[in-house]
Amino acid sequence: MDVITLASLSEGFAVLSDPWIYVLIVFGSLVGLVFGATPGLTAPAAIALILPITYSMGIHASLALLLGVYVSGYFSGSIPAILINTPGTPGNAATTLEGYPMARAGRANEALTIAVISSFIGVAISVLLLLTVAPVMARMALTFTSVEYFALAVVGILCVAGISQGSLIKGLAAAFFGILVSTVGIDGTSGVPRFTFGMPELLGGIAIIPALIGLFAISEMLVQSRRRTTAVDALPVDSGGSILSVIGLHVRHRWTVLKSGLIGTFIGLLPGTGPAIASWIAYGDAMRSKQPGEQFGKGEARGLIACETSNNAVIGGAMIPLLTLGIPGDPVTAILIGAMMIQGVEPGPFFLRDHSGLFVAIVLMMILANIAMVATFLPLRRLAAKILKVPYHLIVPVVVVVAATAAYAVSYSAFDILLLGVFGFIGFLMMTNGFPVAAVVLGIVLGPILEKNFRNALIANNMDVTVFLTRPISGLIFFLLAATIVFMQVRKIRTARAQRTLTADTAQH
Repeated sequence: MDVITLASLSEGFAVLSDPWIYVLIVFGSLVGLVFGATPGLTAPAAIALILPITYSMGIHASLALLLGVYVSGYFSGSIPAILINTPGTPGNAATTLEGYPMARAGRANEALTIAVISSFIGVAISVLLLLTVAPVMARMALTFTSVEYFALAVVGILCVAGISQGSLIKGLAAAFFGILVSTVGIDGTSGVPRFTFGMPELLGGIAIIPALIGLFAISEMLVQSRRRTTAVDALPVDSGGSILSVIGLHVRHRWTVLKSGLIGTFIGLLPGTGPAIASWIAYGDAMRSKQPGEQFGKGEARGLIACETSNNAVIGGAMIPLLTLGIPGDPVTAILIGAMMIQGVEPGPFFLRDHSGLFVAIVLMMILANIAMVATFLPLRRLAAKILKVPYHLIVPVVVVVAATAAYAVSYSAFDILLLGVFGFIGFLMMTNGFPVAAVVLGIVLGPILEKNFRNALIANNMDVTVFLTRPISGLIFFLLAATIVFMQVRKIRTARAQRTLTADTAQH
């Protein structure tokens, strides 16, 4: 199956002849910058809010807008991480370790420039791998049966441990709640209504857009409304750190850049994971290769490069399982699945075969979005601190009104406003108790994939449950999952024992 042909290349490049594509990408980049830079507003929230307005757009225009938000939104969480020591997204948490000390030392402009150049390189590396890995995975996916797809969906559910703030139990609980939500409505096999409570509005299932906006946007606003402070004091952005010197810094640390980009892309490939894991792993790898004179934790540029390169490299990696398997790599791609299906395009094993021109267009738009991120941020980076000074008592009502309007615009139903409030309150309760909201979204998206393929696999194999372990690929997947879980638990027990021993020795002395 030749995916990249002259015809598909011609079709993909023809998309760029529309000037509105460029306008939408730049506008999306600006939206992503503002949302990512404002604590409490994230890239998933931005995409969830914007998604309803893409209904009337074509597939190319809608993806141009959403990819612009996606690429810049993952980077811009580094702005508050560097200037106020508060990561805009979980993926930028590791950035605070080196970025904020640099800003306190009067090197805020250098830190911001390093972050955006590193993010640019991370996306570039992952897009290059998307071009090479996706066709191979697409060929493999054509040989998969329901057994393999069920195993992959299970991987996605179990990988939520990476976005669960260290608690596998809470992550799984949130994911299974999402799966439960996905079962609401008429059962496609038996035709029996499930969990509708006699409400005709639920016969078609939970509307995913109001649920997403409630979980990502309304819950965040409820959390932010509890803040006592109205604004934050951000460190000033100095005039040092030229672009050429920062590029030279990346050339000097090219192996760290390459390794971090590969780490981020690989983590993005794993369903259910995200940039938080990638940035911490890349930062840890940079620390392990510490050179004489480097001061990690005190403003070491190489540590910042590792974090931000891997953070944005997740983007291209997460697009690979989305386009080839129909399985989201992170919360944003879970929303992108809905965006593509709204336009009549279903991601999965036949996507590259049937929509090779669109695949080329997506790659090109990701490259343009990457360029737009740098082009829009660099001239405005000295104004970045002003975004952080917008008081929360203005942000919260504006976002709530926009969220309600977006939810209502889906089907012009007041019931969707009710769903928005319900899921917003559920998300608020989960966030305040340490449950990952993103895991719920992955559960909602992966739930139908799990149920459909589990049923089909059993029916095709005479209800033999052992088929999931006897088929080579699915058996290997489940074996690796079991080995990983055992390894994690053993390491956790050993770490706890080492801490107890250290505490006891300290008490004796």
